[in-house]
Amino acid sequence: MDHFFLGAATAPHQVEGNNVNSDFWTLEHLPHTSFIEPSGAACDHYHRFEEDIRLLSEAGLNAYRFGIEWARIQPEKGVFDEKEIAHYRDVLLCCRRYGVEPLVTMHHFSSPKWLIGEGGWESEKTIGYFADYCRRMAEALGDLMGYVCTINEANMGLQLASLAKDILRRMSDVQVGLRSQAVDVRALAKAEERAAFGCEGDVNVFLSVRSEEGDRIVMRAHEAARDAMRAVCPHLKIGLTLSLHDIQVLQGGEQLAAQAWENEFLRYLDSVRKDDFLGVQCYTRKRFDETGSLPPPQGAPITQMGYENYPQAIGNVLCRVAEKYAGELLVTENGIATQDDKERVAFLEKAAESVKAARAKGVPVKGYFYWSLLDNFEWQKGFAMQFGLIGVDRITLQRCPKNSLYAFRTFFVEEETK
Repeated sequence: MDHFFLGAATAPHQVEGNNVNSDFWTLEHLPHTSFIEPSGAACDHYHRFEEDIRLLSEAGLNAYRFGIEWARIQPEKGVFDEKEIAHYRDVLLCCRRYGVEPLVTMHHFSSPKWLIGEGGWESEKTIGYFADYCRRMAEALGDLMGYVCTINEANMGLQLASLAKDILRRMSDVQVGLRSQAVDVRALAKAEERAAFGCEGDVNVFLSVRSEEGDRIVMRAHEAARDAMRAVCPHLKIGLTLSLHDIQVLQGGEQLAAQAWENEFLRYLDSVRKDDFLGVQCYTRKRFDETGSLPPPQGAPITQMGYENYPQAIGNVLCRVAEKYAGELLVTENGIATQDDKERVAFLEKAAESVKAARAKGVPVKGYFYWSLLDNFEWQKGFAMQFGLIGVDRITLQRCPKNSLYAFRTFFVEEETK
């Protein structure tokens, strides 16, 4: 495991399909859901994982980041499903069979439905529940694992809170009026959520707008899980991933930009100093002037997700993270949502150049995982966003490898030999 990892990533709820015991499955099927469509069979990766791993390997990639779905492992409180544990053992064995290094994520946004009924990600009880689950996975699967990510984008809840404030700041009077009309619908949705999960107060899934205390609970859950897994499998390299932006300063924006970096990254340093690596996830930049965060420059290319296509952001972020974090870095997500695969290839080439430039400066980047291996279920946005190196026919679920899958490796060939 001393070579450069070059691979792609997925998340279980987004690709496996029929994750019926999870919180997101529940939310997708409520009458006033915020999801434009349910996940359904997703990409059926649960049954087709060998085909997908084979395609990845045949394209010359040597690593695969995937997640274990907690809701499958513990469909009920206190119950561990041995059949599902065996399934993920099969996935790990498949990776090894094809010469692919697995990077396993223990929690990628979706949680067991029962956990949310217990208070979810604003409850201290979640710390112990999550540590118990991770310990059990290390005991059962640790012999086949090397790198393990506890929590994906652990800082996402506070980012969503900041985003909500930023949207309100930019709203016109007409938009504010429309928003007020939507309040009644949101009230209905909240009532449906409380009934579905048996909650008296707010429903706190991982992607809910998070409180400061909830943010501390997430980081304590990470630390508890890390320590629990290390206790039974000392060989594991364990970390988490953070969602970061290439934060750039325009005149007058110095203080606001500094505060944004504090909120996204610096505040988490104490929680990750004992980790073996940090997963860096970056998709675009943010620019700040004296008024706050700015929209993309006029005429800038925009992805399907609505943010700026700015591939050099990943290298800039790696360099900045390395100023404060001395450990190993992995790019655990970086990618582009576009229907035009030529645009994806161009993005990958520029992103690779920025990663190689960071490594040339001495930044300890161990690997790069493109998001995503498959065109998948992009949460509330459904299946319309096309991040994948491999297309998936929505009717037949047939795999359709894109040119970007095969071009990808050529941009990193030099790094694989280092």
